[in-house]
Formats: sequence, C-alpha cells, structure tokens
Amino acid sequence: MSIEIIAADIGGTNARYALATIEGARVTHLSDPITFPTAAHASLAASWAAFGQALGRPLPETASIAVACPLAGDILAFTNNPWVLRRATLAAELNLKTLTLINDFGAIGHALAQVTSADFLHLTGPEIPLPETGAITLLGPGTGLGAALVLRGDAKSHVIATEAGHQDFAPLDAIEDAILTHLRRRFTRVSIERLISGPGLVNIFEALAAIEQSAITPMDDKSLWTLALAGQSPLATAALSRFCQIFGAAAGDLALAHGAGAVVLTGGIAPRIAHLLPASGFAARFCAKGRLHPQMANIPVKLLTHPHPGLLGAAAAFAQAQ
Repeated sequence: MSIEIIAADIGGTNARYALATIEGARVTHLSDPITFPTAAHASLAASWAAFGQALGRPLPETASIAVACPLAGDILAFTNNPWVLRRATLAAELNLKTLTLINDFGAIGHALAQVTSADFLHLTGPEIPLPETGAITLLGPGTGLGAALVLRGDAKSHVIATEAGHQDFAPLDAIEDAILTHLRRRFTRVSIERLISGPGLVNIFEALAAIEQSAITPMDDKSLWTLALAGQSPLATAALSRFCQIFGAAAGDLALAHGAGAVVLTGGIAPRIAHLLPASGFAARFCAKGRLHPQMANIPVKLLTHPHPGLLGAAAAFAQAQ
C-alpha cells in the first residue's frame, strides 16, 4: 500500500516542498521540488498556501517537515529565519491530519538509508563504502552549519540531530588567533558556525582584511562566494582557503567526538567547493589530531550528491516511523 505525503524542508534561506510516495519503509518517488525564499512570505502557513497554489491540486493531509532549528518545546524558533512555529497548532494551520516534524539535519541522516553508493562523491581518506555498522558524522554548511549523528547497527538507522554548529571555534594557528580576536569584537562568543557557513566566508574575509590592514568594499556573502570561487581576488581566495582549513578541523573534531567511521558532507556550500577540498588544507586539518592522526587518516569523507536530501530525508523519517 502506498501513501502520498507532502515533504518539506524549511531552512534559513529557502522553503522547499515536494510530494513523496511511501511504500513500506521506502520512499519510492519524490516529485520535483517547488522552492520559495523564506523572505518571500511572512510565515510557514503563507508559504504553504503558495505551494498549494503552485501545485494546482488539493494537497495531501499528511506531511513530514524538516526544520532548521531545535525541536525542544512547543515554540520552534529558527536560528537564521524569522518564522516562528507552534507545534500545538501547526497541523491545524496547515490543514493537516497527520504531521511529522524533524530537524533538518536529522532528516538528511534518514536520507542516508534511502540512497545508493552512486549518490556519493569520495573526497578524502580511504576510498571505501560507508560502514554498515557504527557511527557516521553528517556535517554541512549552508545558511548555518548543520550536523547530525547516524548510528547503524540493526534493522533501522538511529539518527541523532545535534546543534554542533554552535560549538566554540578553536583556532589552530596565529592567523586564526587573530581571526578569533577580530570576531569577538562583534559576536563576543564565536561559534564554528560564524566561520563555516555561507555568511562565515564574509566574516573570515573581513577578519583577514583587518589583520592585513587592507581596505575592502563591503559585500554580501553571495557576491563574495562568486568572487572567491572565480579566483578574482587574492584576499577572497585566501579567505576561501582558510574556510577549507577550518572546515576540515571542525569536521575532524566532530568525527572524534562521535567515534565516527565515516563523515558525510552536505548542505548548500559543500557541493560548490567539493572540487577544491581534496587539494586544500581540509584533509590535513581533518587528520591533524596529534596521536590520533593514524585513526583520522582511515576515515573516509564523502559528499552526498543527491539533489534534495532534506526532502528525501523528511519523507524517509515518516516512512521509518510507520
């Protein structure tokens, strides 16, 4: 018996919607997504209504929604999105009879059980498959820095959503000491997300400019990413290089904390820099854990290339709960 549901992935920048077909514990079909900027609507309910209008047909009364915020309590407030959701009334607001809510990176963790080896691009470490048992660290920069832990070992994967992107940034050399000092003047407490995210590149760029006492033209993160990836500015290129190094260190730290046998990268930024990561400082920083360097060198790091892992994962979370 198949079930059609709405799968939604609500992030800091975009709200994505699709229809998913569930058969047993599998997602057998995912429609082409419809995406709206979160800034285009005042609330999730307004964005949801726009999805229904764009689809041009009655919406299913069952949905699974991945949200880029912690799920503690009745009031759900996004870190990088002004929308506020109330769990007690959300189903009624969206005209739903059944609603599943899941953290966005928790959803991507569930997606790992639905994809195949063809959905991964090997980046660093030994080129081996993801382990069938044990821990897998999931990490990805986008509007913020998301993370989750996937535990494999029985018939179902256990997914633990985390807020690891908000752990403290730990500088590893004199330049990063200076970056931290610069950012503390603005943020007081500097989390790793302040550097490893879309806006994080701007923070690194501006800090390096201050360190070098270079005059720069302020720009938004979209423009800076375009400039850095095109190699059109030495300072922007230096900021991107430092981004990759700090990203590698953070990924290694999280893999150590999880006892992971593999790391999977995802999010909006990782696919854009995947071609740079193997030859950047990412791998060296990932492994540079002192006496545990040999252990870290044996951990494969892969990019999840499925185009819509949040939507797939939201549907997969619903399927697993049946």
